[in-house]
Amino acid sequence: MLTTKLHIPARRVWILLGAVTAAFHLGLIFYGLVPNLVARPLHMALILPWIFLFSGGGVIARLWGAVLTTIGVLACLWVAFHHQMLRNQYGFLESDAQVWLAVALLVVTMEGARRSIGWPLPLVALAALAYGVLGQHIPGQFGHAGTPLRSFLGTLTIAEGGLWGSLTGVSVSIVAVFVIFGAVLNAGEAGQGFMNVASAAAGRLKGGAAKVSVLSSALFGSISGSASANVASTGAITLPAMTKLGYPKRLAAATEAVASSGGQIMPPLMGAGAFVMVELTGVPYSQIMLAALLPAILYFLTVWQGINAFAQRYDLQPIPKENQPTRRQVLITSGFFFVPFATLLITMFGVGYTPQYSAALAIFAALAVLFIDISLRPNLSQGLTRLADAALNAGKQVAMIGSIILCASIIIGVLGITGLGVKITSAILSGSGGALWPALLLTALACLLLGMEVPTTAAYVICVSVAGPALIELGLAPLQAHLFVFWFALLSTITPPVCGAVFIAAGMVQENWLRVALTAMALGVGLYIIPLAMIANDALLHLSSDTVPALIAFGLVALGLSAISHGLIGNRAWPYRIALCGMGLALCLFRPGF
Repeated sequence: MLTTKLHIPARRVWILLGAVTAAFHLGLIFYGLVPNLVARPLHMALILPWIFLFSGGGVIARLWGAVLTTIGVLACLWVAFHHQMLRNQYGFLESDAQVWLAVALLVVTMEGARRSIGWPLPLVALAALAYGVLGQHIPGQFGHAGTPLRSFLGTLTIAEGGLWGSLTGVSVSIVAVFVIFGAVLNAGEAGQGFMNVASAAAGRLKGGAAKVSVLSSALFGSISGSASANVASTGAITLPAMTKLGYPKRLAAATEAVASSGGQIMPPLMGAGAFVMVELTGVPYSQIMLAALLPAILYFLTVWQGINAFAQRYDLQPIPKENQPTRRQVLITSGFFFVPFATLLITMFGVGYTPQYSAALAIFAALAVLFIDISLRPNLSQGLTRLADAALNAGKQVAMIGSIILCASIIIGVLGITGLGVKITSAILSGSGGALWPALLLTALACLLLGMEVPTTAAYVICVSVAGPALIELGLAPLQAHLFVFWFALLSTITPPVCGAVFIAAGMVQENWLRVALTAMALGVGLYIIPLAMIANDALLHLSSDTVPALIAFGLVALGLSAISHGLIGNRAWPYRIALCGMGLALCLFRPGF
């Protein structure tokens, strides 16, 4: 984790580096065309200090981090400075020095991912590299013809087939900009605005504290895109509120974990998944956002219905009136996120600017709002403090996501060089007997297993690279296949044995994590059902082109999910609950003859 306590001089250095990181990524939008072998290595050079030096540690860890940072930054600068020469090498390393440079870049990338998120993803990358080097000795269909070492390493490190591939390009040009947008928003009053709007909308209802958690997590998650960040931020407010009102601890923690996990499927950010989908599918960002909107609303609606079912079993009190925000507080604080969001949506959908250009303009609007305090007066000193916090958080978050995407790019590069992706696709087609639903089951299982070990976006990228072509060949539209894989890659946030959002929420209320996980699975049942509904009834994804059929499908699935929630959680007799779940599942998978 990229967290540490900083002394004032060190803090100033990191604030400056965060500002440079943000300025670099914003500058790429306005500067014009920058060669990929310049922009992408410079992106990596900027994030390495955050990964290896920011988190501190012991003397040895700091020295080792300084060495890796120096090696990595120099290697990245060398690639950027010699980009024209490297283009003429076509991915072939011409000297021993270049071979060592390639090895250094790969080692630094994998170690950076290990420090950011742990061992699993770097181990997958290491296994992929081993397969690329030694796979020619594997008999049968999963072996490959072999690639000269200098071509293999060169394609990954001095061409655009690995570290500097299209996935890293998405991280540099789009993901980083939206991450900076989220960091600037959260540095001001936007987070409090989310909480106040949610409290005003749901606080007075039965089970109000839990419903405030759902709404605030949906709002906050739409810009954070991280289940863990969502739990830590909104949970710090909603969890004490729920437990103070007597909500069972397992229900409070499960509500926060499930609601926070929805942040990664809630437009506009979707945990960087939407932008990766743009690159992999060629579908415009605005179309992906609209396609993902109804399923995301269905997810949060299911959680809402689950809370209603729990309210029938427990006496879940609303938030006391004296603890609810006043109308004036709601109006004032909501403006802190409404102005930047309105700028983003109007420039993107109304004016037709690109997502990254619209996000950059929204960042400027959010920066201006930082200098206005809660009394709507200009406040320079408070604004500068918020600006410093925004720079720090932007640097940390860009580095976190960048390290994941760079490491995943190694895996994608090896899949392309060796043809392993095509072979796994063939295996899925063969194992499913050419039938769609068995192939979906195999894909869902692979997503769940991989999602347990690596972050959602990385699990999605790897799974869709190998399973996506098989699903498309079996008749799914590309966006349909990608959304199915993305949703199932998210399952591990609430599904045992590895369920990160559940672990964090359970720790915050000091409850047994397994009890929380089981409750979360019942509350978040939509996460398991909605991807299947997207396949059975693809009208759900066509809000922009076929609005009426999409809304009819939305209504059917909403009724079905409500029935399933009450069947799983309600306090009726078991035969009634089983019948309710069966009827609900039938409604979710029913396809009217539009």
